[in-house]
Amino acid sequence: MNASSPPPTMEPLSARIPSDLYLWLAQLQVEGATTNSDKLRVLLGQLKRQHDGAFDYVAAHAWTRDLTARLREALVRIESETGHHSEVVSLLLDHFVAALALAISQAPADVDDARKFEEALVRRAATLCETLLRQGTPLTAAAYDPQVVRRHLGPTLDLAHPLQATSSSKGS
Repeated sequence: MNASSPPPTMEPLSARIPSDLYLWLAQLQVEGATTNSDKLRVLLGQLKRQHDGAFDYVAAHAWTRDLTARLREALVRIESETGHHSEVVSLLLDHFVAALALAISQAPADVDDARKFEEALVRRAATLCETLLRQGTPLTAAAYDPQVVRRHLGPTLDLAHPLQATSSSKGS
C-alpha cells in the first residue's frame, strides 16, 4: 500500500467454529490484538504472508521471523532479567530464518534453477559452519554455555581434516 492509496475497507465475516477452537482463540496471546476480531485479523494476515511467502524470499523471511517471535521475545526477557545473552543462539536463529525462507520461497522449474537453489543453500550452510567456527575459536563462546560450541565441533573438525589435506595436496 503506498502513501496515496486509501486504507483497506473492513468487511464483516461470520463463521461458526467448534468450542475448543473458540476457547483456544480467546486465550491466545496475539501481539497487537485484544479482541477475537483483532486476533482473527492478525492471524489471517500471518496466514496470507505465509501463503505469499511461498513465492517471495522477503515475504518468506518476514513470515519465518514471525514464527520465531515468541522464542525471540522469551530470550529478550531472559536477557533483561538476568543480563545473560547468547550470540550463538542469536546467530543460529538468524541463519535458520534465512535458510527456511530460502527453502520456502523456492520452486525450481528446471535443473539450472535447482543448481542455483543448491548453491544458495550450501552457501547458507557453509556460512553457518563459519559462524560456529568463529564462536569456537576462542576458549569460550559468547553463549549461555560458553563450552557448547567446542563440545559439539569436535566431530565436525575430525571430518574436515581429510578435506583440508585433500585440498592442500591439490594446491601443490
